[in-house]
Amino acid sequence: MSNTIRLTAAQAMIKWLSVQMTPEGDRYIDGMWAIFGHGNVAGIGEALHAYKDVFPTWRGQNEQTMAHAAIAYAKGKKRTRAMAVTSSIGPGSTNVVTAAALAHVNRLPLLIVAGDVFANRRPDPVLQQVEDFDDGTVSANDCFKPVSRYFDRITRPEHILYALPRALRTMTDPANCGPATLAFCQDVQAEAYDYPVEFFDPKVWHIRRPQPDVDELARVAELIKTAKRPVIISGGGTIYSQAEETLGAFASKHNIPVAETQAGKSGLSQSHPMNFGASGVDGSAAANAASANADLVIGVGTRFQDFTTGSRTMFRHDAQLVSINIHGYDAAKHGAESLVGDAKVTLEALTEALGDYSAEAPDAAAREDWLRAVDVYCARPDDLAALPTDGQVIGAVQRATTETAIAMCAAGTMPGALKLLWKPSQGGYHMEYGYSCMGYEVAGAMGLKLAAPEREVICFVGDGSYMMANAEIASAVMRRIPFTVVLTDNRGYGCINRLQTLGCGGEPFNNMYVDCNIEDQPQIDYVAHAASMGAFAVKAKDTDQLEAEIAAARDRTVPTVIVIDTIAKDFPGTGLETSAGEHGFFWDVAVPEVSERQKQRDYYANYIEQVAKARLAN
Repeated sequence: MSNTIRLTAAQAMIKWLSVQMTPEGDRYIDGMWAIFGHGNVAGIGEALHAYKDVFPTWRGQNEQTMAHAAIAYAKGKKRTRAMAVTSSIGPGSTNVVTAAALAHVNRLPLLIVAGDVFANRRPDPVLQQVEDFDDGTVSANDCFKPVSRYFDRITRPEHILYALPRALRTMTDPANCGPATLAFCQDVQAEAYDYPVEFFDPKVWHIRRPQPDVDELARVAELIKTAKRPVIISGGGTIYSQAEETLGAFASKHNIPVAETQAGKSGLSQSHPMNFGASGVDGSAAANAASANADLVIGVGTRFQDFTTGSRTMFRHDAQLVSINIHGYDAAKHGAESLVGDAKVTLEALTEALGDYSAEAPDAAAREDWLRAVDVYCARPDDLAALPTDGQVIGAVQRATTETAIAMCAAGTMPGALKLLWKPSQGGYHMEYGYSCMGYEVAGAMGLKLAAPEREVICFVGDGSYMMANAEIASAVMRRIPFTVVLTDNRGYGCINRLQTLGCGGEPFNNMYVDCNIEDQPQIDYVAHAASMGAFAVKAKDTDQLEAEIAAARDRTVPTVIVIDTIAKDFPGTGLETSAGEHGFFWDVAVPEVSERQKQRDYYANYIEQVAKARLAN
């Protein structure tokens, strides 16, 4: 009796992926997003059809955005499950590179199976092949190397016996988690091989929880015990570790206020008494005051990115930094005292080591003042005939949603506004801000809804991001994946216009349509556009109608797109305007050193003054 099975390399790959399981009994790779071309239709396309009853195929409209949907799914599942994407050779592959970078920066699992050139080189150059005149081994897929955690090129059918387990080992490793790319030569996809039967035995992938080093734990515990005013900066690692409840208990027991990064927001519900709000450039007055006064800053699952730290200006120069992180690379940033380990088990071990330690009481009044300021900023407008601010739009959506709602976004004004103003329940916030990729929003909302079908998904997107990538609305309509898009139209790139004029001292140019060198201002009918793809689309004349439409959308089985015109005014999040309280911190965006304009020279002088406040890198 034979102990092998003869399959094409592509068939073997899909068969193997279909039996890679989670401890809960689900497929770890929950299907493959696919756009077919000559580089993957004959091999991978045939294999996906052959196994369509056990391994789902998801059709996208653009290779980048279908990968965004897959990434949002993995983020929504807290990295416990993932999806794969396949593309053809050439532009199909390079379209995915941006998404790969997004997954890499955000430490999110994604399996990329990109069609590649012929391994036998017979039809050389094949259609869409990128040639390196000095290196015959290079193809367009080499672009994936700097943005993949694992990269392999499949030039023989037996290579998948080794490449596939390595890819999933990377994706399920909490320290090295990120995108794995298999550049799959298109002729090899169709070649047959006698694969060992046991290769297709179901395998369960367990995500490890590394314990902290005993000596590191002891050093950090002693640092905390001597601190009077510590603060916690909680990042995405808290959520990926499923340490939300542990963090809340730790903060409460030891009396330490918590500030949240974009990725860490909603690890604690906004109602948690130790949640002081957002950290950094787009942070709350309460959180940033606690951070600025802290004698010890404890990072949990954060990279201490520039928005989180006010470009290194937020913490006192004599404040000690501690970084609890799954990877030593991140734990050592900013010269922090490293504590490498899983966030959940590390916090559990740390609270045991701290015993009955309790810090000075944080400023609860400052937290309440900030929350009241948010309520004022997000209140229903007195004049409904005037264009609302983004904050008033957020307030209307917040009033109309339920406790199950997840607000999601990625780029433009809304990330800073939502980080500051949205009051989520636990798990009620999904932001892609590691790469801040315009165009993630609509596709990401679809992937997030697949990951959390029981929750209401609200996608905030500006007109600029919507114009970049909106086609997955059609995919969501085809699949009956309902979510709500709140499209705020300020007629241009309002966020960067503010940075250009208020942040860097420039003149308005090439961001708002009115400031572009064009004959006619675009009059884009976003309602008609979304409706043409099958969505329910409506224009809200004011925030009252917006609230009503948000509620009505919950009964639909297709996406709802609600368009509302907004005013392109300055907003909390730039560190310049403080309508919701004195909160903003400096963000280091280089200002020209030489200019003929006095305004620009004044901004440069202020820039140099702010840069001087930054903590030096260690």
